[in-house]
Amino acid sequence: MALVGMPGGGKSTVGRHLARRLDLTFADADAIIEKRIGQSIRSYFEREGEQRFRDIEQQVIDELTSGPRGVLATGGGVVLREANRRCLRERCTVVYLHSTAEELARRLRHDTARPLLQVADPLGKLRSLHAERDPLYRSTAHFVVETGRPSVPTLVNMILMQLELAGVVDPAKVPSSVGDRTQGRA
Repeated sequence: MALVGMPGGGKSTVGRHLARRLDLTFADADAIIEKRIGQSIRSYFEREGEQRFRDIEQQVIDELTSGPRGVLATGGGVVLREANRRCLRERCTVVYLHSTAEELARRLRHDTARPLLQVADPLGKLRSLHAERDPLYRSTAHFVVETGRPSVPTLVNMILMQLELAGVVDPAKVPSSVGDRTQGRA
């Protein structure tokens, strides 16, 4: 299973929780890339440029989608390369965590790690990135989940319920409405 979406859309956080719920391994593509290049993506991006970064990202995505089943959080720009979209779509169940540019700007207002957002008008940049990438995320994804403002556990439950309805996950891993209402009550 792979999570795609805009920078700051919650892929890593939701992915960790989802993997735990499904008893699967979790991989964060950006963390693996940083380990491989021995520095932050931002530093590498500034020094080597986006093209070189995307080459490494493509290698990592190919490797991670060829391995054993787990939950993969991808980088926000992973869908820019057709080879990545194909690997993800053909080898994984892909969930697009959709957020509006305004929601992302609110979440990322203090972020200094994302190289594409270190600009004078981050909201304008997010709107531009969203317009470019949203169709690519949608064409890659098997499922789209609106992130809005729910808690991480609520988002994970929303994803699990969609996957259960599609027959992708074991119903025992998905909370039932009866169980949710009765948990924690004496």
